[in-house]
Amino acid sequence: MKTKNNRRDFIKKSALIGTGFYIVPRHVLGGTGFTAPSDQLVVGAIGAGGKGGSDINNAYNEGKNRVAALCDVDPAMAKNAMERHEGAAFFHDFRKMLDQQKDLDAVTISTPDHTHAIIAHEAMMRNLHVYVQKPLTHTIAEARHLTHLARKQQVVTQMGNQGGSSLGVVKIKEWIDGNAIGDVKKVFIWTNRPVWPQGKGAPEANPSKKPQGLDWDLWLGPASNKEYTPGLHPFDWRGFWEYGTGALGDMGCHLLDVPYKVLNLGYPTGVQCSVANIYSRMWTPDYVPDGCPVASKVTIDFPSKIAGQSGVELEWTDGGITPAIPDEISDYYSASSSGVMMMGSEGIITCTDYGNNPILFKKGMEPQPFDTSIQGNLDALHNAAWTEACKAGFNSDKHKALTSSFDYAGPFTETVLMGNIAIRSHMLRKENEGGNMEFYGRKKLRWDGENMRITNFEDANQFVTKPYREGWSIPGL
Repeated sequence: MKTKNNRRDFIKKSALIGTGFYIVPRHVLGGTGFTAPSDQLVVGAIGAGGKGGSDINNAYNEGKNRVAALCDVDPAMAKNAMERHEGAAFFHDFRKMLDQQKDLDAVTISTPDHTHAIIAHEAMMRNLHVYVQKPLTHTIAEARHLTHLARKQQVVTQMGNQGGSSLGVVKIKEWIDGNAIGDVKKVFIWTNRPVWPQGKGAPEANPSKKPQGLDWDLWLGPASNKEYTPGLHPFDWRGFWEYGTGALGDMGCHLLDVPYKVLNLGYPTGVQCSVANIYSRMWTPDYVPDGCPVASKVTIDFPSKIAGQSGVELEWTDGGITPAIPDEISDYYSASSSGVMMMGSEGIITCTDYGNNPILFKKGMEPQPFDTSIQGNLDALHNAAWTEACKAGFNSDKHKALTSSFDYAGPFTETVLMGNIAIRSHMLRKENEGGNMEFYGRKKLRWDGENMRITNFEDANQFVTKPYREGWSIPGL
């Protein structure tokens, strides 16, 4: 970043040469709202279609920054971004973009889950600031790696769980810090995801169906080599473990963020689950373990911050399964398709996804809803906070104020993915002495967060990391 800062300083100083008396105000030179090139962040997008398109538009921030490069394995997906940022160079391969586009200060990374870590690693090793879509990584080991690397490289980071910047989260924290509902021992979280195919094996390969222009090998990245498989790109990859992280990895990063942040939960100590899956019966001949389940319930235990007291139990349900509504709020409250319910000794706090629409139900008082509609576009706010922090620098107050820098998003992502380890372990099976297949991982897992290990079931530790295709590994993983 010293080189990039020197570049900006040079541009600013050059503007003074020959003036002799004063600097012409920027708004006179460029009109109202004009941002001088020396004050612009130079950004690139890795993954420029779909969510990637909105991420780079938010980083552009209506001209406050400059989009210099776009990268996507499928040019057709990036068409809108290329039209909007027509001066930007286009690349298929993120590695070529990072090597050749020397003026970049920062990149947005909006690709399938399985490629987040390798791309973020390469960008940060080049001292680029990074904005990475949720979940931060595909595995717990990757999340730990990126957290340490961000500190080492002193780059500004943010995960794209925009609900972290919601005014609702601020209000809920205010209620919790003020002891509005007393001790919180139980949290319910639910979602209507998946809204993509789950509960089955991946579709069959069919190279003849590959879209023209799609670089399938680059799309696979660190995943195992296989021929083009229709349906995985551009969306259905979410439901298969080799590429996605299921419903929990998708919406869990939005919904769990609220209790994790306001209750200061930290590493969990245990996790267990149950699942609904059309392939879960042991006599099903075509059972395959590569697809996420149709629905799941995951229970995560967090230790108490006070010695001798019980901790917090968090119960996650997906597939449209919602918790029972307590009698004391049933006349006022009906569960939304996704939401959070925090149960305290003196009341209940609820909110919808992204920390929106929080309501305080305090014993002996009327419900206290908080209006979050005034906050505007959370995506844009969350991204703009990151770009401004990039300009201010790693040690700035703006960086410290980010709601999902990797110092927070790393451990938080580890907790979310801990639930997926329980799900995948739950589906492990082997042949018993009678020659029948039986599930043997259906147990409560004990987690040592500091050392990233399941302590009571060794087979589960295979899911803490993953194998990498040759040429796509991350050093140390």
